[in-house]
Amino acid sequence: MSQTLSSTALLAVPLAPLAGALLAGVLGTRFGGNRIGRRTTHSLAILGVLISFILSALTLHSVATEGARFNETIYPWMQVGGLKMEVGFLVDGLTAMMMCVVTFVSLMVHIYTIGYMEDDEGYNRFFAYISLFTFAMLMLVMSNNFLQLFFGWEAVGLVSYLLIGFWFNKPTAIFANMKAFLVNRVGDFGFILGIGLIAAYTGSLNYTEVFAQAQDLVVQTLPGTDWSLVTVVCICLFIGAMGKSAQFPLHVWLPDSMEGPTPISALIHAATMVTAGIFMVSRMSGLFELSDTALNLVLVVGAITALFMGFLGIIQNDIKRVVAYSTLSQLGYMTVALGASAYSVALFHLMTHAFFKALLFLGAGSVIMGMHHNQDIRWMGGVRKYMPITWMTSLLGSLALIGTPLFSGFYSKDSIIEAVAESHLPAAGFASFAVLAGVFVTAFYSFRMYFLVFHGAERYDQNPDSHSADHGHGHHGSHAPHESPWVVTLPLVLLAIPSVVIGYMAIEPLLFGDFLADAIHVDGQTHHAMHGLEEAFHGPLAMALHALTTMPFALAFAGVAAAWYMYMVNPALPRAIGATLRPLVVILENKYYLDWFNENVLARGARVLGTAFWQGGDRRVIDGFVVNGSWKTVAVLAGWVRRAQSGYLYHYALVMALGLFVLLTVSLWHGPLALMLRATMAWFPFFWN
Repeated sequence: MSQTLSSTALLAVPLAPLAGALLAGVLGTRFGGNRIGRRTTHSLAILGVLISFILSALTLHSVATEGARFNETIYPWMQVGGLKMEVGFLVDGLTAMMMCVVTFVSLMVHIYTIGYMEDDEGYNRFFAYISLFTFAMLMLVMSNNFLQLFFGWEAVGLVSYLLIGFWFNKPTAIFANMKAFLVNRVGDFGFILGIGLIAAYTGSLNYTEVFAQAQDLVVQTLPGTDWSLVTVVCICLFIGAMGKSAQFPLHVWLPDSMEGPTPISALIHAATMVTAGIFMVSRMSGLFELSDTALNLVLVVGAITALFMGFLGIIQNDIKRVVAYSTLSQLGYMTVALGASAYSVALFHLMTHAFFKALLFLGAGSVIMGMHHNQDIRWMGGVRKYMPITWMTSLLGSLALIGTPLFSGFYSKDSIIEAVAESHLPAAGFASFAVLAGVFVTAFYSFRMYFLVFHGAERYDQNPDSHSADHGHGHHGSHAPHESPWVVTLPLVLLAIPSVVIGYMAIEPLLFGDFLADAIHVDGQTHHAMHGLEEAFHGPLAMALHALTTMPFALAFAGVAAAWYMYMVNPALPRAIGATLRPLVVILENKYYLDWFNENVLARGARVLGTAFWQGGDRRVIDGFVVNGSWKTVAVLAGWVRRAQSGYLYHYALVMALGLFVLLTVSLWHGPLALMLRATMAWFPFFWN
């Protein structure tokens, strides 16, 4: 029998980070008079997230072992007609897993930030922002209704805007946070349309009530069209996911967001914010299962993102951008799993990816610190002997990323490849090719970065640009690298542990157990991917041993070998290939010209259209005709009336006499005398002639 969770304990999960954010943001900044110092600020922020993580872990334990569940309203906000707007929590296996992932990664980032941001003037403000982000993300994943989901959705977008532009004196950071904000608004427009359609046709914003009416949406069409209503709803919701989870073509904001401090790259762009779209589609699986059209769209978009964003990772030289494009590619893998109706596999990869990608981002930040804030991997090399902890943890993260058997990424990534192969949707063929080819690409760019940073000749003293763009203050790159302090390396070690073991431990309960059974809804008769996976699964160890003979392992091994040969044995080969394929390299360097298209076609077109509306509509019609025309007309009429108000009695008497004459004339004209007069005048031209 399932147990009911405590609403008080659940409420403390998001409120503890919020309290830390408010204390740090008010008392620790100039806004509140800088009443507390750095040590107190980071202690309060870390304490809030630690409390949240402990409560989340206890909740996960209750959900997994006792079958505990919670789905209740916490606060009724308002009611408009029959539409209830509430704050409420839905806690099941999916929510409990997300709560632990978000709070654990956030806790690691908070600890890491002590060392990474120690010299920054905005130290306290940064802690306030990341704690506030944790609160917003928890409200999103714990919601039991679309209103709270949208609140959390927009809140994480707002805080990401503040974090990406944290160094607000840097023009590139300001451009990046505005770009992220605007691109996400495009996706959010589709998201709010989907929520609006759901509210209009179901009369509810509560998940349970909406899912209960899901079958009724199938037989309805969008008014004025023959489009299936459920398909339109799912596509609108997925457009929101495309923006938040950086799917092609709304992915362009994520690489530029690396302008923010490195800790937020791990927090926002690896484990939490960018996975919000994956979480949302999984939570809405009961709707998406009713539309093969929407699932095909999800498959195609995810496949394009997985493969083509991986290509861009090959040519990046900024260590953070390599990891950023890796994030884009892996988000594409998760999206492909969603399209194949393997929602639990997508969530499994979301969880494993959160750990090893946060590890890689924080490892990249540690390298940047050790290299005195140089981010260009071409001017690194040989860092392994100077930074042994960073080297070993980064190696473990890279092995997990490329899907090495027994590592966490292997179990989730290979499950995605198999699920797509089992899918019967029309787009599954292209998606299967994309995710399979992406294995080689991922292994190549991951170990290209690994070899250039940690092995080979030391090149840090040859850096022509000794100042970095990552931190507010650069250092000369000629100094020897050094290992980071313990507050930086401790989170690396703690993240490396789940990056290695969590896949082995969690694959069976997550994919083939009942842990996500009541959160994920799959039409097994139509979509057979999970059934095929279950038939082929014979335990995590057997899966790892079998993988040694499969194509994904061969492709991953080939990618690592190619990177080793090209960057360790024969460094001239990449330059020769780049010269031969220069037109292709130019396309990749310009990121498929999507930024150019957005800036020169969409942005300029919008400006031209806006100018036309401003000049023609606003200035000429509204200001010129309506506003100015009305007062000018009144002024003219007032001028005429003012002339009649002379103040002389005989003028007024004359006007009265003329008025009386006009009234008599009109009355006679419409009376019997008027009829005789008009008849006489009608004959007058005859007599005249």
